[in-house]
Amino acid sequence: MVNYWLMITADFENVAELQPQGGCDDPSFYYLFKLKCGSCGELTEKETCVALERSAQIPGSKRTANLVQKCKFCEREGTVSLVTGKGKPLTQGLSEARKYTGLMMFDCRGYEPVGFLFQGGWTVETVAGTTFEDVDLSDGEFMEYDDKGKCSVMISNLKSRFVVAKWK
Repeated sequence: MVNYWLMITADFENVAELQPQGGCDDPSFYYLFKLKCGSCGELTEKETCVALERSAQIPGSKRTANLVQKCKFCEREGTVSLVTGKGKPLTQGLSEARKYTGLMMFDCRGYEPVGFLFQGGWTVETVAGTTFEDVDLSDGEFMEYDDKGKCSVMISNLKSRFVVAKWK
């Protein structure tokens, strides 16, 4: 078992915070990424969708996981589970410091997550306190005008990576 952090960063203009709509532990938010088999190294052709609201019984076990899937090449079974209560939104301070934030932790058994895709379902809070809901980041950026703050709002240079979680 290896735990991986999904780390994200971006450049902000008049943005205070970016996170999945409903927070980092939103059960309906879908994380899309490819999986690399820990046994044979095969990479899935398409992105895999993992969400808290979806779970499946692990064959031969009493446990469940948010994703249970066999490798199409070697047929080894692997699981992915989201670890709640640990993720944090990307803030203006982290963006300005060019730092990543740990958005979600994944407990992976038999797989390694790679290549996260930004899509819809994000919440953007501006420095003026305006909230934009269900923001689609699949184009790699977001631009809007904040009437309350009388300023342009922009998210650009979105980046993500998966890193092995270090336990203290």
